[in-house]
Amino acid sequence: MPLEALRPARARFSSGLRAIVTPMPWVHRAVLTAHLHVGSRYESEQDNGISHFLEHMLFRGTERHASAHELAVAFEDLGGTLVAATAADHGTLAIGVPPESLPAVIELFAEVFREPLIQGIDIERGIIREEILEDLDETGQLIDGPTLVRQLSFGAHPLGYPITGKLESLETFTRAALLEHHRRHYTAHGTVVSVAGPVVADDVLAALDRAFTGVPAGELPPYEAPPAHAGPHYRHVQHSGSQTALHLAFRGPSDGDPLEPAVEMLLRVIDDGMATRLYHRLCDSRGLCYDAGASYEAYADTGLVELSTETAHEHAAEVLEEMLRLTDELAESGPTPEELARAMRRCRWQHEAMLDDAGDVADYLALAELTGSAPTPRDRLAELEAVTRTQVLDVARQVFRREGLSVVTVGRQSERARAKLRQRIERSDLENRA
Repeated sequence: MPLEALRPARARFSSGLRAIVTPMPWVHRAVLTAHLHVGSRYESEQDNGISHFLEHMLFRGTERHASAHELAVAFEDLGGTLVAATAADHGTLAIGVPPESLPAVIELFAEVFREPLIQGIDIERGIIREEILEDLDETGQLIDGPTLVRQLSFGAHPLGYPITGKLESLETFTRAALLEHHRRHYTAHGTVVSVAGPVVADDVLAALDRAFTGVPAGELPPYEAPPAHAGPHYRHVQHSGSQTALHLAFRGPSDGDPLEPAVEMLLRVIDDGMATRLYHRLCDSRGLCYDAGASYEAYADTGLVELSTETAHEHAAEVLEEMLRLTDELAESGPTPEELARAMRRCRWQHEAMLDDAGDVADYLALAELTGSAPTPRDRLAELEAVTRTQVLDVARQVFRREGLSVVTVGRQSERARAKLRQRIERSDLENRA
């Protein structure tokens, strides 16, 4: 079955809310998701973490289901479990259910979105405190590598804030502040609702329009672009764990940048399975790490390409050397034709696998609409398959530049070892390529 079988129906309701419904009669569950402009990039230093706190508060009851337990029972009696997540620049709320439960779930889902009770704040504060503590050591020092490298790359800009916030700001959130944050961000203009599954599009669009009536139109939240990165930067956090974690991050193109598809294919050459460069270099060939990974987060005005792994403390310098050598080789020569062809095949298979997953389809379409990306999986695949080896080489030269580099290590490293790591970063062979 080709990706052309996905034929989403779209609507913009009178409130400004955008809705997308994609019939998939061959699957057996329906998925409902909402994506909205909320997250740490829309926060200040004083209220950092409030988006994540509010996400938690959505689960604590509505007028019809006045406690967290009653609300959970209501959703689970319909065959699904409500889930939510907060990222730096957007939030999600989603549930998958048997198709016959979808009309009732739409009503309940919209009730949670529109009118959460925002009660039991101190209980939820305790839960989030435990979540934050997972990223701290026994002295209260932050040891979460992904958060640390974002902080190093973006500095005091909100894209560098921890998504969960800090313990000190956690204690300041009041019901009034949470309600105000909800009023500003859970709006029609800032939200896309998407449904996929064995459904009739017109019926679901009508149900969504009824259920989300009353959501205020609102305005898109403002944000500021981060300052230019003048690296390389290095930070070490001393931690008494059994390994040293290494995180390398490079500033990259934004979500709407014409170079973004080439960065995605570059990432797939680096890390899309055990046969790709990063795993093969660090694990298969050298036995220095158990696992390694790479990611690319594209925002409205910038992006971040990250490589990460963990290794024995005494191997940290060697692993850093291999990771920098890998990026430099790609900036010098790009991927081999065989590597790019393999990445292209896997890319097509992964997109076609969305035909088996209503959740993947609903999420893709909602986020694409929210960010202005390729509107369908078929369109996205066409963008990626049009990328050439020369384009991947060119974007590797633009991304893997010394001034865009931030490196974080977390583990036991002596002062001499840290100096050696810093020296290697500062004498990086990466060139400032135009």
